[in-house]
Amino acid sequence: MSIGRSIRGVLRPGAAGFFELRRQLPDPALADLVEFYWNPRWDLRGRPDHEQKVLAHPNVHLVFEQPEPLVYGVQRGVFSRVLSGAGQVLGVKFRPGAFRPFAPGPVADLADRSVPAADVFGPAAVELSPRLLALDDIAEMAALADAFLLGVLPAGPADPRVAEVARLVERCELGADPERAGGPPLFRVDELARELDLSVRQLQRLFAEYVGASPKWVLRRARLHEAAARADEGADIDWAALAADLGYADQSHLTRDFTAAVGAPPSRYASR
Repeated sequence: MSIGRSIRGVLRPGAAGFFELRRQLPDPALADLVEFYWNPRWDLRGRPDHEQKVLAHPNVHLVFEQPEPLVYGVQRGVFSRVLSGAGQVLGVKFRPGAFRPFAPGPVADLADRSVPAADVFGPAAVELSPRLLALDDIAEMAALADAFLLGVLPAGPADPRVAEVARLVERCELGADPERAGGPPLFRVDELARELDLSVRQLQRLFAEYVGASPKWVLRRARLHEAAARADEGADIDWAALAADLGYADQSHLTRDFTAAVGAPPSRYASR
């Protein structure tokens, strides 16, 4: 499996030959709310269990899995799942801010938590889960998920803040990669607030209500995704230069931040 931005955040994405990750775009009618469907499949029969770690993005996910489907809020630490036997799940990756119309309260209330999908979407989510997981074709799985989500869309006009927040998060994520951003790098919350003509407090409240993580966390996580992606490419890395590119005061600052999030210093992670 090649390493690319589509699987950014999956730590050591090329390390396991028993693991496959497929993606499928949603129905165009859902494109403003759902980024894509993701379908990890694994076969560990005859092998020991495997712990897969993910450095999560600022997204809420609806995951159809056994024994029941769950809604996962933004996971601010490293998300870890032990895989065994053979199986698959189907995940719905909501765009940043796009889960707010479905949530009973601020999306920050879901941070670092998972709740039964039935609590949010009703028993139909539980009934759909085994039907989805019995399928092999990702397009068929996506079609069933499309129909389900189109049937539970909130009534009334769309919340304009959803698209606004998605753009804010995209700006945060592009800020760690000036080549993609097409402009100056962005590393600080006050810089983002000034760019948007908002106070820092207004920006923090908006992210708590719609994203589920603070703007500081989103900016920091984008930098760590960039650092991990560089490490996964396997090339020799000038860590001091990368730290400077990502707006860190020095290499030791990057090392502390990376180690706290991933559990290993970047040089050791890259050498595995």
